[in-house]
This record gives sequence, structure tokens and C-alpha cells, in this order.
Amino acid sequence: MRGIWHLSVPDSHVDNKCPCGLVQVVEPYQAIPVRTTFHVISPTAVLFIQAVDAAMSLSGQFCQGESRVGEVDAFIIGVPKAGTTWLANVMSQNPGVTLSEPKEPNIVATRQGTFGRDPTDPDWSRYEECFSGDGLRVDASIHTFACPLAPSRLSSRVPNAPMILCLREPVSRAFSHWRMIIDTEEDARNGADWSDFYVAWGDDRLSGDSHYAISMKRWLEHFPLDQFLIIDSQRMRNDPGGVLGEVGGFLGLPDFEYDFDPSRHANSATDRRPITNVGRAVRFLFSLIPSSIKKPIVSTLQARDINIYAAPVISRRAEKAAAGPEHYSICADSLCSDLKDFESLTGFDTSHWVESIESNRQKSS
Repeated sequence: MRGIWHLSVPDSHVDNKCPCGLVQVVEPYQAIPVRTTFHVISPTAVLFIQAVDAAMSLSGQFCQGESRVGEVDAFIIGVPKAGTTWLANVMSQNPGVTLSEPKEPNIVATRQGTFGRDPTDPDWSRYEECFSGDGLRVDASIHTFACPLAPSRLSSRVPNAPMILCLREPVSRAFSHWRMIIDTEEDARNGADWSDFYVAWGDDRLSGDSHYAISMKRWLEHFPLDQFLIIDSQRMRNDPGGVLGEVGGFLGLPDFEYDFDPSRHANSATDRRPITNVGRAVRFLFSLIPSSIKKPIVSTLQARDINIYAAPVISRRAEKAAAGPEHYSICADSLCSDLKDFESLTGFDTSHWVESIESNRQKSS
């Protein structure tokens, strides 16, 4: 009985690296003289080599799948008080985007918000509960940028993921962050006293988010610069359309007409009303509700732009404040140096921030 055999030897298994195929009419079980520079291979050996090569290929695909977080596609990695809430909410209007719920799932970073720290390895399976919908899945955990372990963790799982980094003049960023903590009494709930800005600035949990170059050096050890879109938060106010156009191009999103109303989508200081004793009781009772019940309630209130904590009995009107010369004087030395380093690392112009910091510091003398 005669048959047709067509056997090819994988390139990686031929000494001269040239593919070698053979079509020959043979008797069954007759040795087939597959010609390579140095080999004469029997059919059994050829089939074995092909099987091994196929297994290695599948293994590579499996490993590649393991190295990806299939539940998330892109990240808004930072920073706090730099327009990330506005950007994430506006982006989520696009049907091509699915924003994580909650906005900051804090799965990758050891930093779980301003004060929380969790040194354990990430539970990647938690992403399965953070998204609903078919759009590009975006994790907006904004404390990720300052986390020392986040770059290596993400590079081992999603080495090609695009990263959006929103930045703000770092003294005003730190001041706004500090005011938020004071207004919400989060420092007291975490055993800290940040009532004095000088003391708070000495705590890395505040100042670490403003030292952009220190964090960026760690990221560039694991990712190329072109995987980052760096946005000055001031541009979100002055040119929201341009910013969303850049974001869309960076992420490959379909065109969309966005609602840019900043009052609806931003996390502003006027929305952070200091809580009253009644408000504290309401917050405590609400914390006892299981998340499975609480989540749809919160989603419904957010969709209708209803903030129950804005009620006068629950909170009082916040005082408007801005960073003054004394705050710039405290931060200037370390931040001006850091900003120059950041510009050297990224090419992102920080000269206007350096000038602003120096100018405001001089007013204190």
C-alpha cells in the first residue's frame, strides 16, 4: 500500500534554520529521508519533533494568557486631586469604555487610598466583579502611580497596557488632598493628626503623591515612555475637548460627543462638606449594609447626581481655601527639584509649575 506523506520540520529544530519540507511517495513505515544539512530523520522522529513544537507553541500561548489580566485593558494610574474623577466620569459616557466599579478598586497597588496599605499580593480575580459591559475596561485606581510595587506587578501581567497619568501643580495638589482629608476627618479615623499642614507634608502618605519624578523613575524601569499619556489637569478645564480627543486616540476609542459639564463630573472641594454628628451616625449605619445591597443604591444615587451627605443636617458648608505662600515655602525645595527631574525623564514641560512655586514661595518672605 502506497501513500503520500508531507512532513515539515520546524525551523527551530533544523541546524541551518531553513525550513525543510518533503513530499514523497513511500511504503508505509518506510524511513523517510527528510533532508536537512545534518539530519536524516525517520517519520516517528519528525512527528515527535512536530508534536513538541506544537506543544511549545501552545505553552507559549498559555503563558501569554497567564501574563495578561483579561478583565482590564487600561489604567488611570494617578494622581489624587488632579482631575481624575472628572476624566473617568466623562470617559465613561463613551459606550466604548467600561469604567471600574468602584472607580478605584485598588487591586494592584499596596496603597489602598491615602492611608490604607496592603502588602499582600494582588487578588487578580477581584477584577471579575469590577466591570459590566463590553467596552474597553479601565481601572481608575489613582494611588497606583505612587506605589513602589505597582510597576513590576503590572509589567508582569499587562506589559502592553496604556497608562493615563493626570498631574497637577504639585503644591496645590497636596494642599487640596490635605484639605479633603481634614474635611472628611479621614486622618483621625486612621490614627493620624494632619491638622497642621507642615506635619502632614512630612508624612509620605501625602507628599509621596506629589513627587512625580520619584514615582516615574520606577515606572520607566518596567514600561516604555510611549505607554503613558501625561495630562496637565488645567487642560481639562481649558481644553476638555482636546484632552478627550487625545485620550480617545491614545486608547483607540470610537469618536463620541461628550458632556463636559465640570460641575457634574468633578470631585470639587465644595462637594466635600464637613460631616456633622448626625452625618457620622448615618455613615456608620450605611457601612453596616452588605455591599450586594448597597451597590445598586449607590449606583442609582450617582446616576441621578444625588449626594445624601450634602443635606444640611448631615454636613455643613465647606470653607473655600487655597494654598498660600506658607504652604509653597514648606514644599518648594523638594518639589522644584523633583519637577525638573520629571521633565528630564519624560519631556513633559514643568517650567510653568516651577515658576509658580518659586513665585508663591517668595511672597512668604
